[in-house]
Amino acid sequence: MSGPDTPVRDGTREHFEALFAGDNDPWGYRHRWYEQRKRALTLAALPAPRYRAVLELGCANGELAADLAPRCDRLLALDGIARAVTLASTRLAAYPHAIVRQAWLPDEWSDVVPGDDRFDLVILSETGFYFGATALDTLADHMAGALAPGGTVLACHWRADLADCPLNGDAVHDRLATRLGLPLLLRMSDADLRLDVWCADPRSVATREGLRVAAGP
Repeated sequence: MSGPDTPVRDGTREHFEALFAGDNDPWGYRHRWYEQRKRALTLAALPAPRYRAVLELGCANGELAADLAPRCDRLLALDGIARAVTLASTRLAAYPHAIVRQAWLPDEWSDVVPGDDRFDLVILSETGFYFGATALDTLADHMAGALAPGGTVLACHWRADLADCPLNGDAVHDRLATRLGLPLLLRMSDADLRLDVWCADPRSVATREGLRVAAGP
């Protein structure tokens, strides 16, 4: 049986396993300027300099996780592919507070994220377009449930349509915005990518640091 949420070819476990079987960096995270720039934008967009606990969904070989680790007290990075988990674990070996776990999302969320675990930053980058609408809604619900009070969600995705993927980056972000129901703190986009930051604490960075007075009700 097939339907709008049937796993697509480019989103299957076999597809990702084949990618990592032939290349430790299948998307060129380490050498492409597009990827390096995107990570820099992601880090600059975070409204706080440091976090207590960070959750990254779809960490691949751990390049973004390695930049997040110095900015948090605890990092949990998830990926559905065993080879990616091995690579990310090696990349994060210098950070004992960083843990990488294998989980095929959203189905295996509860296997790796305890129900009482809370994170003040959750990141979904270049992963959401592999999900069908219902699966993405389920993932968004998990993300919202795992947020600590005042928590932040950052999403960043390629905007162009991808063959065999049910959603593009804009559709992913629009759906996340509706499902999360959090205030939008920041949005940046160009022809290639869209980056959104939602936060239960709607204050700007300058307001948080006392550089400006928050507007009244």
